[in-house]
Amino acid sequence: MAESVNHRRIVLAGLGILALAGAAFAIRGPLLMSAPTCMAGRWHGCYDTENGVVLVTLAGAPLAVLLAWALARLRRVAFRTALAEVGMVYGTVPFVWMTLMPGPGARIVPGRLSLIPLRDLITMGPIGIGGNLLVFAALGFFAPIRFAALASAPRILALGATCSVLIETAQYVFQLDRVSSVDDVLVNAAGAGLAALASRRWWRTGP
Repeated sequence: MAESVNHRRIVLAGLGILALAGAAFAIRGPLLMSAPTCMAGRWHGCYDTENGVVLVTLAGAPLAVLLAWALARLRRVAFRTALAEVGMVYGTVPFVWMTLMPGPGARIVPGRLSLIPLRDLITMGPIGIGGNLLVFAALGFFAPIRFAALASAPRILALGATCSVLIETAQYVFQLDRVSSVDDVLVNAAGAGLAALASRRWWRTGP
């Protein structure tokens, strides 16, 4: 039984690595354009661009796993627990950073609201919808694994929606030249909920 579980974990880890590698290969062009700037350590052209942030995040993923392993050893907790703590932070912060990047009209163009549901989905396109689904996907995937109180799809949906509302509010209040849309909230929350369902078998259901 234990051997079967180990094989299953190895297969799942392999599939995760393949999925990550496939995603990186699909967007390799834009990522490689940002590589020289990021390798030079320049802020402009790397950390203030979406391609640069994605590149740095992917490059640092092995270090995040190593950090989870070190935390598990130092705190003498299960690796799954440490990985969930690191994963929900490491997988969320870069996307929040990108959503709060100011546009060219920041502090000049007043905040804009779009409060009619489903109206902006058409203009988002597949890339926009996919990106919004990923904003809180890591939080939705790992939070129920770490916290038993969040081991519920409705609670994760509520958490994702709340976090998304805070981001949309910040975009509007600080005039970041972005549209604060209710559709962003809906898609962000849906991404968190779907990710939570994907990790359901590992949820922490006990104190």
